[in-house]
Amino acid sequence: MLPALSILRIRQKCLPRGILLSLGGFLLGLRSAGFPYIQNLHGSHWEIVALLVAAWGMAETARCLQRRWSFYHAGVLILLYADLMILAAIVALLTLS
Repeated sequence: MLPALSILRIRQKCLPRGILLSLGGFLLGLRSAGFPYIQNLHGSHWEIVALLVAAWGMAETARCLQRRWSFYHAGVLILLYADLMILAAIVALLTLS
């Protein structure tokens, strides 16, 4: 029997899960907007799903913040800013006509 991965345990804090959800939402948003072909960029209603996945990833990352400041806390703050930029990029792709 294999031990359960910490990424699959939703009740526990897991920084890699937050990172993977955010990056997955970003890639899903890019793909649903028709990314590889710049001339075919368009807004899609499926990007709302990507936005929700990226927001879930940001919430998972925020759960990993510690009460006292440390370099780990600073790293998590930087990841939260990156998640915010991912959310802004997905919203920008969503508003394309």
